[in-house]
Amino acid sequence: MAGFRATVLTLYPEMFPGPLGISLAGKALAEGAWSLETVQIRDYATDKHRMVDDTPAGGGAGMVMKPDVLGRAVDQVADERPKLFMSPRGKPLTQARVRELAAGPGAILLCGRFEGVDERLIEGRGFEEVSIGDYILSGGETAAIVVLDAIVRLLPGVMGNVLSGETESFETGLLEHPHYTKPQEWEGRRIPDVLLSGNHGAIDKWRRAEAERLTRERRPDLWDKKNR
Repeated sequence: MAGFRATVLTLYPEMFPGPLGISLAGKALAEGAWSLETVQIRDYATDKHRMVDDTPAGGGAGMVMKPDVLGRAVDQVADERPKLFMSPRGKPLTQARVRELAAGPGAILLCGRFEGVDERLIEGRGFEEVSIGDYILSGGETAAIVVLDAIVRLLPGVMGNVLSGETESFETGLLEHPHYTKPQEWEGRRIPDVLLSGNHGAIDKWRRAEAERLTRERRPDLWDKKNR
């Protein structure tokens, strides 16, 4: 049985595996390095119309996903795995949290729709709210795919070169340095001489300096955090 088990609760199971079924994640899925299960939330509605949402208490626009329906769905799959609710108000996902999740048994991911999910479900089932950025999506499915992609690539054996994961942006608290490859010159732009020197000490120093420069320019928040 796959070590990392992902269960996604959604109104649109047909969106999975989607991008997770190709490239590194897809190969790992086919080889059994991880498993993916989808749960159709609507299957747990008990009325004849299979309603999963209702009007918000107190009035307002949109609809809210019902706690009773969601509760039944969650209870069918709940175990020791962390429960994640994809939400723009959640704690921003970090590479450190991704690594923690990748080291665990798996995750249960709840994908919301409409205006959101009844707060009692989030509290009552102990969901961790996770955000992938300060913007709004049509639903949590796209965010869940992002979260799983970030996790799966860190599972043992998924990436061919272990060092690839250790030198990327955010792993060291810095953005990643620039990359170059052949041809040596393209449209009048040359590969920096230091990268062609064969001097690995000088190359490492250049890469570190470039990572620091890019972080200072593009993510001063990361730079400040690293230098506190």
